Amino acid sequence: MHTKHTDQDASRLQAALAAADWPALTRLCRQVLRKNGRHLSAHRLLGFSLNKQREFDAALKAYRQAYVYWPEDAELLVNYANVLIEQARNIDALPLLEKVCELRPQQAIGWIKLAECCYLLTQHDKGFDASQKAAALAETLHDRVAALMQSAIHRRELGQVREAVKDCETAIALRYNDPGNYTNKLLFMLADPQVNAAQLSAAARQYGAVFEPPLRPEWPDFQEHRGSPWRRLKIGFLSPDFRVHSVMYFVEGLLAQLDRRQFEVFAFYLFPRDDHVTERVQRHADHFVPLAGFSPQQQAEAIRAQGIDILIDLAGHTGNNGLLTLAHKAAPVQVSWLGFPATTGLTAVDYKFTDEITDPPGAETQYTEQLYRLPTLFACYRPMSRNPLWRYQPRYQVRPAPALVNGFITFGSCNNLGKLTDDVLALWGQVLAAVPGSRLLIEGKNLDRPDFAQAYQERCERLGLPPGRVDLVAQRTENQYLTYHRIDIALDPFPLTGGTTTFDVLWMGLPIVSMVGESFKSRMGVGLLAYLGRTEWLAETPEEYVRIATDLATDVQALNTLRLGLRGEVETSALMREDIFNHHFSEGLRVMWLQWLAKAEHPDDPKAQAQAIQEWLPQLPEEWTHGPVPGVGLKPGQRVSLHEAHQRLQDLVEKAKATPIPASATTTEHQITDRHWIAVTELAETVLSAVPHDPVALACLAEVEHAHGHTEFAVTYLQHATQAMGLGSTSAT
Repeated sequence: MHTKHTDQDASRLQAALAAADWPALTRLCRQVLRKNGRHLSAHRLLGFSLNKQREFDAALKAYRQAYVYWPEDAELLVNYANVLIEQARNIDALPLLEKVCELRPQQAIGWIKLAECCYLLTQHDKGFDASQKAAALAETLHDRVAALMQSAIHRRELGQVREAVKDCETAIALRYNDPGNYTNKLLFMLADPQVNAAQLSAAARQYGAVFEPPLRPEWPDFQEHRGSPWRRLKIGFLSPDFRVHSVMYFVEGLLAQLDRRQFEVFAFYLFPRDDHVTERVQRHADHFVPLAGFSPQQQAEAIRAQGIDILIDLAGHTGNNGLLTLAHKAAPVQVSWLGFPATTGLTAVDYKFTDEITDPPGAETQYTEQLYRLPTLFACYRPMSRNPLWRYQPRYQVRPAPALVNGFITFGSCNNLGKLTDDVLALWGQVLAAVPGSRLLIEGKNLDRPDFAQAYQERCERLGLPPGRVDLVAQRTENQYLTYHRIDIALDPFPLTGGTTTFDVLWMGLPIVSMVGESFKSRMGVGLLAYLGRTEWLAETPEEYVRIATDLATDVQALNTLRLGLRGEVETSALMREDIFNHHFSEGLRVMWLQWLAKAEHPDDPKAQAQAIQEWLPQLPEEWTHGPVPGVGLKPGQRVSLHEAHQRLQDLVEKAKATPIPASATTTEHQITDRHWIAVTELAETVLSAVPHDPVALACLAEVEHAHGHTEFAVTYLQHATQAMGLGSTSAT
């Protein structure tokens, strides 16, 4: 009798699963488990059905309970691990998948999932080995393609760039409609010095040609968006990187201070996990919309439902991107910016924000997008994205050139090791040969592993770098910026140049030698140094590269003077003037909008379009010709003027001063425990994440530190406040 009931239960569960009726399946699983707490199928399917309904916490709770009863069931463990990976909780998934591979060593799926899990954990050797086991065991097309994808992503991290591209191409040949393999292929092609701009563009267009045509007939005409050319527009930023990520060094200032008279700002988030940077984005944006885990069509519908006028993609062909969402045409005007230094390949993307130096005249043929060249650098840098207040700490201030103490010049690079090709390392060997006694410091991932470091040293030696003069340093998050205290002169790789790292280098006071290239990916150094006014550090040839490095190394006193003044140069240049950048970016958005409106009113008549725009221009609201008042997002959906934020800060300081601090709180521990002073600190940090160098917020932090007997910190903040007041109009940069 019991068996009969069990069979009936199992068949009902299977029927609900086949029908994809997730609420019914959840209900049935719970009913079955009330009768039989060990029912295997019900345990397997409960977490699965809850996950399908986006009830992630409930799904994980169900799997945790199921794991207690069935710790040896491979199918259950794979499904459990899968949900953990989807939630970016790879560290929890790893032991489950290792167990699956023990239980079923002959099944490819366990090895595939293990390889996938290892990527975020940067366990690339282990991930690569798992992918090769999966490839050897794969019996289905799905498993063969999945194994190739995992092989490719780990190969790239292990420096096997060309082999990684080949894996992607093999996977595409097996199954042409898997978007992940195209994105990976494009990402890996960037790092291959033998790939030129035309080949990269052709590969991106191939992606567009596969995925866009089936969606094009469904594109809306967006007629409901037409209206006054000067109305307030809804601007959406689409990104998986509103978190600790290099993109945030360039986006945060724009999200915080894009002119709210003209624009309402939406942040559409594509990654499943938040962190402390995400919390700041939630304050800066007027609306924060999580879209991770939805299909591209659902994401596009959600964006349309918000009435977005201009959608700006910040990822391009990088992980967890929203390109297929753009291919559904989620907004009337779609723009590419930042994350990927080449074309998306999509005609659904109308424009790309760039500048006339990084993308010089003639670069148009490399893009499916129309280039909108800003009259300033294509991006504006804000340091210390991970911890904004750290930029005021003494250990991050520029220090004298290390050569003064060392007695020799240290050249250095803190880039992704994948960019350091044989040609790059060989040229750096020539630099060392030209500067007697000099050393080269290379910081990178995996250099703390003796086997990896040994192999890398041997490679350097083969390429002409004397082994006794090369220092390999393991990359550690907590050392970002600090390694530059050990370097005198930075060397930029080529043809894929540094991006964020070059901004970091210059802000820390180091000159950098960079090679001029033919396309955006190889011209980022050109753009940065041109807008900084330091084109003398740009080389057209390898010989010139060595000469510039040698000239910089010749006079250590001059190098030190340059170093101590460079941060000031950088902070007042186009590289960091957020006020200038945000103004030009706003102007670009409005130009794109006027062009869209003119095309909607006069299709196929460029002359009439130009005439319409000319007629609209005199109607520009006069108040928009003056810069916007800075604002501060206090919490999601609550934004106040900077003046009001100052008032709140001063009120909090007065309240804190009126409350005596217990003697135990004024210790050298730097722990601030009184709730009133904590409130001052938190609001001051909120203001500074919206308006860096705000003198009032810095002065309030000085008050906090002074009240707790932390004199050194108080003086530091006061110095920065005084300096910011001296900068006048640029104090909000």
